Amino acid sequence: MDDFSDRRPAHVLVLPGGRPVGTTPARPWHPPQVRMRLFAGALRGRLRKYGIAVDLVDYRYRGWNDDHLSPVRDGLRAIESVVRRRGDVRIGLVGHAMGARAVAHLAGQHGVESLVALAPWWPTDDADLIPAGRHLLVAHGTEDTRTDPRAAQSQVMAAGQRGVHARWRPLPGGGHFLLADPHWWADTTADFLTCTLSGKPTTCPGDDHAS
Repeated sequence: MDDFSDRRPAHVLVLPGGRPVGTTPARPWHPPQVRMRLFAGALRGRLRKYGIAVDLVDYRYRGWNDDHLSPVRDGLRAIESVVRRRGDVRIGLVGHAMGARAVAHLAGQHGVESLVALAPWWPTDDADLIPAGRHLLVAHGTEDTRTDPRAAQSQVMAAGQRGVHARWRPLPGGGHFLLADPHWWADTTADFLTCTLSGKPTTCPGDDHAS
């Protein structure tokens, strides 16, 4: 059972998608950054009343870049910045595609409690990196042709068996870029973060699909 007595402040970081390889600088006008800046704004509007802050993680490079793990490094810096500014906070991470892969790699950081993976790119069973006890929601369009929803669901089930509080939420007919029913993606994410970070007892999205 969740501990709803924890009233520490909460802070959410949103991580955009990207490319497997891309060493050119990420720019604010690139589509992944634009997409998730708008998404972060939608979350901010929904979570403000619960005192949950939302920031977009700025990337230096456009790609994952093999062992360099470029977005993971940027995510680490963002987490460290939040902790310096706000102290002991409950941290939520939201990532789309490559950003969801970074979220899995950042899940073990101190203070991270809640994870949302949207259409995750998890090519090497990256969800195995998520420690037991974390809250995880994976939302995926069933018609996504860029990242595999069946593989994502399988990793959610495996995470649940390891003690992750894992939930699966499919969007029938949805694709990869969060364009089909954009309110569904934002509402589902915001409701889950409210459930897991606000300290208020609510029903989490995906409870009916919990692994």
